[in-house]
Amino acid sequence: MSDEPDAADHASADEQARYDQARYVENGQYEPLLSEKDQTRVEVGGDDSPLPDDLTRDSIELPSLSEPELARHYTRLSQMVYGIDSGPYPLGSCTMKYNPKFTEDVAALPSGAVHPDRSEKSVQGTLELMYRLQDYLGRIGGMDAVTLQPPAGAAGEFVGIRVAAAYHEHNGEEGRDEVIVPESAHGTNFASAALGGYDVVSLPSDDAGRVDLEALEAALSENTAALMLTNPNTLGLFERDIEEIADMVHDVGGLLYYDGANLNALLGRARPGDMGFDVMHYNVHKTFATPHGGGGPGAGPVGVVDELAPFLPSPRVREADSTDTETTYELFDPEHTIGKVHGYQGNWLVLIKTFAYIARLGDEGLTDASAKAVLNANYLASRIEYDVPYEPFHHEFVASAGDQDAADVAKRMLDYGVHPPTTKWPEIVPEALMTEPTEVESKETLDRLAAAFNAVADEDDGTLESSPERTTARRIDQTSAARNPRLSWHALEDGEE
Repeated sequence: MSDEPDAADHASADEQARYDQARYVENGQYEPLLSEKDQTRVEVGGDDSPLPDDLTRDSIELPSLSEPELARHYTRLSQMVYGIDSGPYPLGSCTMKYNPKFTEDVAALPSGAVHPDRSEKSVQGTLELMYRLQDYLGRIGGMDAVTLQPPAGAAGEFVGIRVAAAYHEHNGEEGRDEVIVPESAHGTNFASAALGGYDVVSLPSDDAGRVDLEALEAALSENTAALMLTNPNTLGLFERDIEEIADMVHDVGGLLYYDGANLNALLGRARPGDMGFDVMHYNVHKTFATPHGGGGPGAGPVGVVDELAPFLPSPRVREADSTDTETTYELFDPEHTIGKVHGYQGNWLVLIKTFAYIARLGDEGLTDASAKAVLNANYLASRIEYDVPYEPFHHEFVASAGDQDAADVAKRMLDYGVHPPTTKWPEIVPEALMTEPTEVESKETLDRLAAAFNAVADEDDGTLESSPERTTARRIDQTSAARNPRLSWHALEDGEE
């Protein structure tokens, strides 16, 4: 998009920065497992074991290594992988943003180690934090009630769909069996609606990349239970007709569901509840800097308007009694609750981190974070040479690799010491490079990202197809890996492949 990119943008990998990921090879293989470094046979079990003989063993091989050997092993492993502490992660649309370490410190405080079966009277501090987090999230999203139970964004989606289903069933409208989902929506939207027992109606985008109002009108009917929508959408575009969309959905008796993946673009400026959304989930791993990736743990709180509050999961937290000197809190079951969706109160330590992040930044800080997320995305897009077909965008953009294969572009970017963007999605953009730098990256880091983008744009197909060259693991056969996954690990015997 830039008119006159700097010469540095076209520099080769060697001219920009020599990046070589660490590799440690021992006895013909990469850093061995601890059990391969040292095997000490330990006698276990005994005749008095309550387990059947075929489930017990007499001995087990356990590593017995010194502290320096252990420290070096894990340090080597950390140097052989790329993480958010290594550099930027511009993955759209649920980006791995940097998680400030102070939230980890807060979650590790001894007072956070609360056994979930303790009495309400003995965990008033815990309940107060949960109550205040419910309030924070409700005010941020413009929602009247919030549940903290769902353990991930996708779980939050499912809870939202189940709440919608319970609401319609309570009103005697079991015939509402369709959920409308835009074609560019997150794949979890389609899956959550289907898992909730609904038929999924795919909604096309208009030429500008937003909701096609004529297509929406044709899709809406007395069978519509909900429309699931992300705003700004997956292209980073704000749905300018959101109030009209909300009216259209509500006029047929449907509910409007907000996917919170892109809430970080709106903080302090707009609220889903004010736009007409009835239910939403919060991706706290993205908007409020809790861990993301690696399978969890996560958290996906769900907020709803008053009408839907009686159907939220059980239990929630409320004030039990309040005086001039003290407020007490209690757990309660909403009147028409859909039941439990997670053990106890959700992923408690993740919720502590969410609370700490919001409390530390406050209104002004959250608004500033949103502004910088939008600024960073627009700055980066202005610096790269790949075409960005849809704009004006907010916190993320989707560029097209054009004649290059987006997957090859991503693999080559690894050789420049940066993590690549999401590729091949959304499909509305050919050879998509979905990019979100988040608010935490500096101008210098964004310039480095842009230089990597532009260097790859100038390279030939042969170079791209053979990349990455400088990472610990070279190009893998993704097709075979997907079709023949190894779901467990074992040491190969001589001659075994």
